[in-house]
Amino acid sequence: MTDQPPVRTTTPRQARPAGAPADTAVRETKPKDAGVRQVRPKTEGWQQAKDETGRPLLQFASPKRGKPPVHLADLTHDERIAKLKELGLPGFRAKQLEKHYFTHYTSDPAAMTDLPASGREELVAGMLPPLLTEVRRLETDRGDTIKFLWKLHDGALVESVLMRYPGRITLCVSSQAGCGMNCPFCATGQAGLTRNMSAAEIIEQIVRANALIAAGGLGGKKSSDHSLDRVSNIVFMGMGEPLANYARVMQAVRVMVDKDHGLGMSARGITVSTVGLVPAIKKLADEDIPVTFALSLHAPDDGLRDELIPVNSKWKVDEALDAARSYFDKTGRRVSIEYALIKDMNDHAWRADLLADKLNARGRGWVHVNPIPLNPTPGSIWTASEVPVQNEFVRRLNDAGIPTTLRDTRGKEIDGACGQLVATEEDEAAAEATPVG
Repeated sequence: MTDQPPVRTTTPRQARPAGAPADTAVRETKPKDAGVRQVRPKTEGWQQAKDETGRPLLQFASPKRGKPPVHLADLTHDERIAKLKELGLPGFRAKQLEKHYFTHYTSDPAAMTDLPASGREELVAGMLPPLLTEVRRLETDRGDTIKFLWKLHDGALVESVLMRYPGRITLCVSSQAGCGMNCPFCATGQAGLTRNMSAAEIIEQIVRANALIAAGGLGGKKSSDHSLDRVSNIVFMGMGEPLANYARVMQAVRVMVDKDHGLGMSARGITVSTVGLVPAIKKLADEDIPVTFALSLHAPDDGLRDELIPVNSKWKVDEALDAARSYFDKTGRRVSIEYALIKDMNDHAWRADLLADKLNARGRGWVHVNPIPLNPTPGSIWTASEVPVQNEFVRRLNDAGIPTTLRDTRGKEIDGACGQLVATEEDEAAAEATPVG
């Protein structure tokens, strides 16, 4: 099958002010230049869920399941004090519990000797109930990358990936068990959405990672690396669509950045990604929390993106890019465009040119592109673009004035890289044998 790139006409770059209708920027008209190989998105090894019209099914609402127990991290500081007072305890105990959990990374009553021995176990069980049970832990990159498989209270399975880089430690967190966006190239989407995760379940991934780092469980750093021994960067690129679990994700972010009653992290080290839920992008821009925003685009043309990213049927490429530009205008934070390079599907040179045109039509200096070679998933014949093709795609964007960096791939050997997070049959068997708690 051949691909025929569209003829593009553009207004002069920067001619369209941010927020102006997208149809004044880049228009795709009749195709030209046949002969370019084009692979179409389709599922392999699994059946894509579809609605009654035959379109890929999108799940925005979380299926009804038993809620996890309310945890300290689900509450604001004032709510923590109120809950303690309901239990007949003084409010200042909230600060003590916060210190143990967010600073010492423990939920062990035996380590909390500043709390009265009488009733301590009950207090901790009520305020810091167990949320994640570790099922498996896989390591690669000489111990610098660790993938965790967690079992939630109801048996749902999620994964997170911890990575040490020179000068920083990054944790890729999950925000949902499964995902409802149904993208055919992503392993996580194959299982559908099990449920939203609570804010505390998101935070617990960080606390457990910090505890492991503090115990020396992550690969040793070089003598020239003076970074702190705790997670410094968060990427919401694990299981789930973060903006489809908006309220809980934002509660988790507030706990992350709270320097007095939370983890005290920098908002600039937190990246929230989305496949393009435009109303939620606009809402995020109004939060006044300067997180990094990443749009998982993967195709600059609606013809391909409709098939590759099913949510594009609701909000088109130009709508998503306009919302991304608006995020920059309101926050001053440069936006990241994530782009998985898939051989003969979305890695064509003309698509690099079209992407550059669309980004430049919205101004300069507001965006950075992160192409990443596709990570293989079980049952798929899709594969990463060849290196010369990757390099040409990056070159064209950079030459057009779009800062572009091919992203480092970590964790492929343990299925811990982008798009690979999914509970396998082996994981499920291990989880069955692991009691919750």
